[in-house]
Amino acid sequence: MPLNIVHHPGYDAGFAANHRFPMSKYPLLMEALQTRDLIDRSYLHMPEPARPEWLKLAHDSAYVDQVITSTVPPNIEREIGFAVDPRVSLRAQLASAGTVMAARLALAHGIACNTAGGSHHARRAQGAGFCTFNDVAVAALLLLEEGAAHDILVVDLDVHQGDGTADILRDEPRAFTFSMHGERNYPVRKIASDLDIALPDGTEDEVYLETLAEILPQLSRRRTWDIVFYNAGVDVHADDRLGRLALSRDGIRTRDRMVLSHFRDASIPVCGVIGGGYSTDVPALAARHAILFEEAAVISGS
Repeated sequence: MPLNIVHHPGYDAGFAANHRFPMSKYPLLMEALQTRDLIDRSYLHMPEPARPEWLKLAHDSAYVDQVITSTVPPNIEREIGFAVDPRVSLRAQLASAGTVMAARLALAHGIACNTAGGSHHARRAQGAGFCTFNDVAVAALLLLEEGAAHDILVVDLDVHQGDGTADILRDEPRAFTFSMHGERNYPVRKIASDLDIALPDGTEDEVYLETLAEILPQLSRRRTWDIVFYNAGVDVHADDRLGRLALSRDGIRTRDRMVLSHFRDASIPVCGVIGGGYSTDVPALAARHAILFEEAAVISGS
């Protein structure tokens, strides 16, 4: 069957073209998916904004209210990296709801992907690092509360350590967080995941993929997972402005295929989110993000 994809035009909050966060990658990703004939309108889903009570499962209630009313204090906005105006607030609510929707679709159909998400630096108390709400943590905690899942695995392969996800889920024994990231990259002060692998600057395809190939079976032996949240950040690419690792496009493709195939072979649903990617060549960046959807479409159709 075609791949179930979650998207909303509101994922693009309309930042200036020279902003460090390349907001235009979201509509360009959709254009890339259309060019690759990966969009089937019957399998394209649009979320409504996340309910406040969902967001408050993962975040401090006062902070959620500040984001929704666009009254986030300036010191927290500086840590996030941009002002939380009404358009940014809506974007954060939509992206979180998009990952919730993609997770539910994955449980029903085996795999689904959100064209946003992976905002893994947002901690329980506040946002940080271009992340306003932590969509994966919100979705994971909601599934647990609803009883839709009982054992959840987060596989975070963004180049930056998933400190916010680790912070929010560290006291939740039903969720396991794994992050493989650049050792010397943001955040300077890491918050320990259940399992962290830190890679040196300049790590290339061979070492990266060998390390991942060793870890995936170990993760599967820990429990029988009900669902995997896969953060497929492409800031591991050699040309990424904020990356410091040195993967190629082929390396990213092999990585995504390895992760998705591993869990498909174990009949474990996967919810994919795009994570980070930073470049002044935004069409090239969108093409890197499209790799997740290309590989997920193969899994969905098999």
